[in-house]
Amino acid sequence: MKISLEQLEKVAANGPRVTPTENEVDTAVIKLTDADLIAAVTRRVAETPDRDDMVAELKARIEAGTYNVSGDDIVDAMIRRGKADRIR
Repeated sequence: MKISLEQLEKVAANGPRVTPTENEVDTAVIKLTDADLIAAVTRRVAETPDRDDMVAELKARIEAGTYNVSGDDIVDAMIRRGKADRIR
């Protein structure tokens, strides 16, 4: 996989995915090795906040009766989950 240095920096900074222009492909192209990819993914995972905090907050809101979800939100989540399951 070949990406430009600028694209790599954007990914590292959690920037948006970009489609390289013809000029970007021609300049400063590097080859990303498997080790580099594994290191980048490992770093991003380590930076991801734990879900334990989110789960604890939601549990507290449910127990307090302040967590309200609309039927539309439930349907939307079910559809997204179904699509995600088909992708796997």
